[in-house]
Amino acid sequence: MSANGTPPPGAGGSAPETNFVFPTTYPLKIAGKSSVALEGTVIEIVRRHVHDFDETTVTVRESRGGKYLAVSVSFTATSKAQLDALYRELTEHPDIVWAL
Repeated sequence: MSANGTPPPGAGGSAPETNFVFPTTYPLKIAGKSSVALEGTVIEIVRRHVHDFDETTVTVRESRGGKYLAVSVSFTATSKAQLDALYRELTEHPDIVWAL
């Protein structure tokens, strides 16, 4: 406790929700089953959560064996709630294996 009876910063209390300071540039990589539609599916989902999404940030790479695609995007994230909702929708899609 400090001289005025309040705990010092970072002592006790609840942990911060996130280490990010918003808005922030946020890179995101999504892997899924290789299909022609995967890139479009990712863009469609990201657009629902990022209204000013710039499609020129999208890159796509095929896995060595050709079974999976990795779709990378970058955007300005505005809140933890936005990121949580985006991750939730991406990972619930049946063709998406993971999102980082």
